[in-house]
Amino acid sequence: MRHFYRKVFIAGKALVTGRLTIECDSIPHEFHHVPMKKILNWLLVEISLFFKPLRPWGWPTHLMIEPASICNIKCVLCPVTDGLKRNSGYMDLELFKKTIDEIGDYVFLILLWDWGEPFLNPCIYDMIIYAKQRNIQIVSSTNGHIFARRDYAERVVRSGIDSLIFAVDGITQQTYERYRQGGNLEMVMAGIKNVIEVRRILKLKSPLVNLRFIVSKHNEHEVPKLKDFAENLGVDLLTVRTLYPFDDGNSCITKTDGSEFIPKNSYYQRFAYDPETRSRIRRKRNPCKTLWNNPVIHWNGSVCPCTFDPHDKHVLGTLTKETFKEIWFGASYRKFRHGFRRSYQSLDLCAECTNAFKGGACSTEDIVESHFFPEQ
Repeated sequence: MRHFYRKVFIAGKALVTGRLTIECDSIPHEFHHVPMKKILNWLLVEISLFFKPLRPWGWPTHLMIEPASICNIKCVLCPVTDGLKRNSGYMDLELFKKTIDEIGDYVFLILLWDWGEPFLNPCIYDMIIYAKQRNIQIVSSTNGHIFARRDYAERVVRSGIDSLIFAVDGITQQTYERYRQGGNLEMVMAGIKNVIEVRRILKLKSPLVNLRFIVSKHNEHEVPKLKDFAENLGVDLLTVRTLYPFDDGNSCITKTDGSEFIPKNSYYQRFAYDPETRSRIRRKRNPCKTLWNNPVIHWNGSVCPCTFDPHDKHVLGTLTKETFKEIWFGASYRKFRHGFRRSYQSLDLCAECTNAFKGGACSTEDIVESHFFPEQ
């Protein structure tokens, strides 16, 4: 009940002030002049995360939308590298607009990426602009190569995107390309500097530039140098993240065994391990929230339970054939929620998911260090 009263207090304060702060990926996102309808929906969703009803009490407060399922580099443990078991392509702008028109009054945050490099979609800047008109904040993640071109850096800054994550898993070319094969660190660094420089020239405060470093065995020796590296680039934030090296053999299958990438330092290992068996320690209750607050929409309109379904094995509906309301409150979603609530280990998508093990909760445990830098 403490959780319930805390949410009621926050919602009551938000109703009076019209302000609400939502933390996502270690970054607090502040919202102002929030309509009552949106705040009340957020409260219903937050409370429902505790009770987990089969039919959700509110509309999603978060969305993960995949602009593209195609990439320009080949990351070792990414299913895109081995080939997704679904068609690849770019999300159509009209499909994006249709989705925002239906649920934009309730959504606070859009995570504008999933599998693939989102900024390969030429429509992504218009997507951001369209969503921003509904007072939705946008976070996206990129390998950064495209922004080595100054004109693309200017387009992303002018779009109004709130936060931009640059995935940089090495401070030398040798370590960087060990995981991000085909990538060029100099191009990525040039892209980061371009975005920061354009933002300065235009006298804008966004996007917040977040350098994301995923720690692996081959790059953990570079962690002590990370703060200086990031600060010299001029980024706003450095986040150090643990590696998710496992797949369940079904949904996130890749051809490469990820065990060789697990860091030696246990502090940077994602999971807690049993000292005797060295196996991951399973949680009795999976803390995942996505079935009640954060659906995933792939480029072709398929709606999936979460990001760990890259191959569309658990599609719960398709936006080219149904409305989002029909899918979100419909029978397929209710059946999946029922299976999760009854015994998440009976669902192949959820049984071996990172959230199922101690240390693996995506929303609270996978970011082990965050460093904000003062304005330069």
